[in-house]
Amino acid sequence: MSTPRSCPGWESFKNLSSFECKCPECGKTLEIFSDEFDRPRICPGCKKEVDFSKCAFEGSAGSKAPR
Repeated sequence: MSTPRSCPGWESFKNLSSFECKCPECGKTLEIFSDEFDRPRICPGCKKEVDFSKCAFEGSAGSKAPR
C-alpha cells in the first residue's frame, strides 16, 4: 500500500467558492461556501435563519475586484 500524495476526498472540494454575505436581519458578515446555498444556516449574531436570496453579497473570497 502506498501513501496518498494528497488529502483523500480533496477533489470534491477543489472547485468551491466562498462568499461573504451580510445577514439581512442584523448585518453580521458570514462566510458561505458555494456548496452551502441549499442548506439552512443560522446567523451567529441574531440566531435567525439566513435567507440567501435576501443576502447582500460582499464579494468572492480570493477574487480580485473588477477594474
